[in-house]
Amino acid sequence: MPMVLLAPVAALACDQCKISAAAPGQRVVEHDLRIAEQTVSPAGKKVKGFTINGGIPGPTLRFREGDFARIRVHNELKDRETSTHWHGLLLPNVEDGVPYVTTPPILPGKTRTFEFALKHAGTYWYHSHTHLQEQNGVIGSIVVEPRGGEPVKADREKVLVLSDWTNYDPHEVMRMLMRGSDYFGLMRRNAQSILGAWQKGMLGAYFKREWDRMMPMDISDVGYHAFLINGLRQERIEGRPGERVRVRIINASAATYFLPHSSAGPMTIVAADGPPVQPVQVDRFLMAIAETYDVIITIPPSGQHELRFTTQDGSGHVSAFFGSGELRPASDPPRPNLYKMDEMLRLALTEQEDDPRASLRLPRPGSPYRVLKAVGDTTLPAGLPRRKITMHLTGDMNRYIWSFDGKTIAQDPYVMIKKGEIIELELVNDTMMHHPIHLHGHFFRLLMGQGRRSPLKHTVDVPPMSKRVVEFEANEEKDWMFHCHILYHMMSGMARVFRYEPESGGSVKHGHAHAMKPENHSMHRSAWLGGLPGMQHGHGGALGEHSHDMAYVWGSALVQSNMSEGLVTAMNPKNDLLLSWEVGWERVRRPEYEIDAVYQRYFNLNFQAFAGMRFTNDEDAGNRAIAGFNYRLPLMAWATVTIDSEGDARLTLAKRFQLTPRLGVWGETFYDTGTRWEWSAGADYTLTRHLSLAASYHSDFGVGAGVLIRF
Repeated sequence: MPMVLLAPVAALACDQCKISAAAPGQRVVEHDLRIAEQTVSPAGKKVKGFTINGGIPGPTLRFREGDFARIRVHNELKDRETSTHWHGLLLPNVEDGVPYVTTPPILPGKTRTFEFALKHAGTYWYHSHTHLQEQNGVIGSIVVEPRGGEPVKADREKVLVLSDWTNYDPHEVMRMLMRGSDYFGLMRRNAQSILGAWQKGMLGAYFKREWDRMMPMDISDVGYHAFLINGLRQERIEGRPGERVRVRIINASAATYFLPHSSAGPMTIVAADGPPVQPVQVDRFLMAIAETYDVIITIPPSGQHELRFTTQDGSGHVSAFFGSGELRPASDPPRPNLYKMDEMLRLALTEQEDDPRASLRLPRPGSPYRVLKAVGDTTLPAGLPRRKITMHLTGDMNRYIWSFDGKTIAQDPYVMIKKGEIIELELVNDTMMHHPIHLHGHFFRLLMGQGRRSPLKHTVDVPPMSKRVVEFEANEEKDWMFHCHILYHMMSGMARVFRYEPESGGSVKHGHAHAMKPENHSMHRSAWLGGLPGMQHGHGGALGEHSHDMAYVWGSALVQSNMSEGLVTAMNPKNDLLLSWEVGWERVRRPEYEIDAVYQRYFNLNFQAFAGMRFTNDEDAGNRAIAGFNYRLPLMAWATVTIDSEGDARLTLAKRFQLTPRLGVWGETFYDTGTRWEWSAGADYTLTRHLSLAASYHSDFGVGAGVLIRF
C-alpha cells in the first residue's frame, strides 16, 4: 500500500536539476518498488525473470492529479544496473529515468528516490529503460485520477496490462534477430515457403518478390511463448449486469501490437495515452506498443463475454472475461497474408479517404486516430516560431538494423531544438513494418484532420509506407529520448535524443554527465564487442548503452558423415569478422580443408566486400590473401567473386529454395582458375532453433548425412 503524507513545509528546489518539491499541504504519495531476479513461469516453464515487488507486472501506482509522488526504486539485482522510466508523465528532466541520458542508473544494491508532482490525469505505465529488462518483466501501471473525478463516469474500473513473454534470454532473442534466424517465423506459424505460396495461390507473387530481390514481408519480429494480461493467460473483469466499467488498457509489450475486440459489442474509447477524448465507439482497432486506451464496457444482462486481444501477426491472443452464464467468445481478425502487400496498401489508402472510419471497417483495421477528438481546444500558442523536421523511419531486416534517416543513434544521436519554438514533426515510414514512436517529456498533437480538437498523445503508430504528422511546443530543457517502442528496434538503433540548445549561447551539456558514471558499471556479456571494427564510434557516457551499436557472435556448423562446413560471425550493423571452413574426408587420400578468415564490410542488402586470408592443404592451392565481394542476383541467388594474392580468381553461385517452413534445399557451384570446378547440393529440415537434420552431395567428398547445428 502506498504511504500518503501531507507536506508541512516546502523544501528548496535544486537549482541544478530543478526537482520540484512538495508544496505546503500538498498530498505526498509514497511507493516502494523492489526490482529483483526470481524464478517465474508465465509460459509454463520455469525461467529467470525480473520482478517488481515479487510480481510481473509490478503494482499499480495510484495518485490523484496534484499529488506529489515519492517513489523509491530498490535495485535488488545482484550484478546489474536498472532504471525506471515513467512513461507518458510530464516531470522534471532528471526524474525521467533514462540512464546516462537524463538520470543516473540505479546500481546493484542501491536505491533511487524519484520525486515529482502529478501534473495531469490519465492511464500511464512504467518500465525499465536499461538494456532489454523491459522484456524480462520490469513493467507496471500508473493511474492518476483527475481532480473532480472522471469526465465520463463508470461504476467500476479495471487495469489491464498487456505483455508478451519469451522463455529465452532477451539478449538471445536479439542475437537471433541480428543473425537472421527464421525460427521465430516457425513459432508464429507465418514463415514463408514455396508450398505456402502455392497453397494461397501466390506462387507467382512469391517468385516475383524473389526476382525483385525483396526480403519476405513480415509484420512482427519475435515468436513468443505466451501473451499475458496482468501477468496471466486470462483475467476477470468484475461487475454486476448493467454496470459500466472503465477498462484501462496498457500495451506494455516489448514487440507485440494487439487488436482488441469485445463479444458484448462496441467499446467506447474515452481516453487515449492519458488525456480524455470525446467518447467514440469502435468494434476493433489496432493498439500500438506503449499506447494506453481507456474504454467503457457495460456488463451484459446475461452470458459470459470476452474482451479478446489478438496479436497483430495472428500468432495468439489473451482475454479478459466479464458477465456470467454461457460463454460468448469474441472473434479473431483474419490472419495476415504475408505473400502480398495488399493489406498494407489498403490500410494506407483507406486512411486517405474522407470517411474517418474507413480504416476501422477493414477486416484487419488500423489505429483509431481519425475518430479521436480532444475534449477541448489543443491549439498551440500563436506567434511562436515554427519549424518542420522530417524524419524517415528506415531499416534493414537482413541485418536487423533499425534507424532514422539511415543512421542509428550511435551514428547520429541528437536532434537539436530550441525552447520556445513549435516543432512540426513529419514521420515517414520507409519500412514494411509498423513502428510505435514515443517522445519523452512532451505531449504532441496528432494532426489527422481534427483541427482544433486534435488529440494529444505521446506515442504514435506509423504504418508501413505511410506517414504521420505531429506537432509539439518545445517547452522543456536538456535531453529527451525519442524512439521506436519496439524494444529490439530501439536497441538496434531506431532512436534519437531531442536536445535543447542552450538559451544563452552557452555550451550544451551532455545530459548530467557528472552524475551519469556509476562506480562499477557493467554491461551484459554479449551486448558489445569493443574490438570489432567500428564499435568504438560513440559519444561517451552521455548516451550509455546507446553510445555503441550492438554486436553479437553467432555461428552454424554442418557435421556430416563425409564432411563438415560452417561459419562463425562476429557482427555489428556494418562490420563482420568471419571464420568459415570446409573439411572433407571421404573419397580423398587425406582430409582436405579450406579455411577463410576475413573482415567484411556490409554496404547494403545486396552488396558486401571482404578481405582476409585463406588457409588450405590443397596441393593445387596453398595459403594466400584474398579479397572480393558478394552480390545478390535476381531470385535471391548469391554471386561471390574472389581474387587471391597468387592471381587466381573464383566465381561462386549459390541459391536456397525454402520448400516448406521447415524444409529447404540448396545448391552451390564455383569455378576457380586454380582448382577448377566444384559443386554441392543438399537439404535440411529444422527441428529446433539449434538443430536441423541435413543431407548433401559434394563433388569431391560424395554423399553424406548428419546435422546442422546453430549456436
